[in-house]
Amino acid sequence: MGTGRRKTAVARVFIREGNGKLLVNDQEASSYFATPEQVQVVRQPLMVTASDTKFDVVITVYGGGLNGQAGACSHGISRALAQIDLGNRVSLKANGLLTRDSRMVERKKYGQRSARRRFQFSKR
Repeated sequence: MGTGRRKTAVARVFIREGNGKLLVNDQEASSYFATPEQVQVVRQPLMVTASDTKFDVVITVYGGGLNGQAGACSHGISRALAQIDLGNRVSLKANGLLTRDSRMVERKKYGQRSARRRFQFSKR
């Protein structure tokens, strides 16, 4: 089991012996995610460790949008694979898949239009 996070998305990943099936919220990953790039992001940890046909992966993901959810799934799969076999940890870490991407949306401040945008300044 691994927990992955990205932006506001959280993914719970369950890995068991199988033949490479990847389910996200009870759907195939290719039908759940909108673009092939998002599916590739999810599958990347499996490809790096050459275990894409060894395990069945079941993921429940919530929060955020599809890009954030894809990143959370990737992070969760990486953590789960690192728990299963310590040899996977080296290759996953080298590809930066075990690092939690901490970039978040900056909050809106009071007295401003948005997070960074100010109202137009008038000298006169």
